[in-house]
Amino acid sequence: MQMPLIGDKCPEFEAMTTQGNIKFPQDFTSKGKWIILFSHPADFTPVCTTEFMTFAHRSKELSDINVQLVGLSVDSISAHIAWLRRIKELTWKDMKNVDVQFPLIEDISMSVANKFGMIMPGQSNTQAVRAVFIIDPNGIIRLIIYYPLSTGRNFDEIKRAVMALQKADKDKCATPMDWKPGQDTIIPPPKTMSLAKERMQLSGKQYCLDWFLCFNKES
Repeated sequence: MQMPLIGDKCPEFEAMTTQGNIKFPQDFTSKGKWIILFSHPADFTPVCTTEFMTFAHRSKELSDINVQLVGLSVDSISAHIAWLRRIKELTWKDMKNVDVQFPLIEDISMSVANKFGMIMPGQSNTQAVRAVFIIDPNGIIRLIIYYPLSTGRNFDEIKRAVMALQKADKDKCATPMDWKPGQDTIIPPPKTMSLAKERMQLSGKQYCLDWFLCFNKES
């Protein structure tokens, strides 16, 4: 089965989760939500535990920008519940009493993981790599990141990527290297010689470094 690509319609499925049964992505896209679907190798693994603590601790930041978190691990609901209950008892960095309220998908059969290309034999035949899929409210996959089993993810970058996608959709622009909200955005490049000439005459809230590299002032 070919893994889905950026721009593809998100694979659909029904699954049991720690928050009950879900229809994915319809239960979230029907509410206009963006979705971060992220997978883990297994419950009770150390890197996964730090990630879940962080995602849960900072989940309101994502909720505030209209994002729903959905986790996946190739383990049972019973294992999920036991793990999330144990997480609530742990303290790490400034996080304690962390209550994981976003759904964690049961995927013992690996059917969902295989739909999304999360099982990579070079890493493991029985564990999902650390995949991240950002899915827009139309159910379209907009961003894919894969991490190996050993490497924990960066919450700030995942959140930044969602905000950059939302900004691009809203203002029909692109975002430069290391862009953060409030920073200048890039105007799409011109398609004709005459537009290229016009670009070099921009002023006010728009400016160019060269005809192909022009910005909107955001501050």
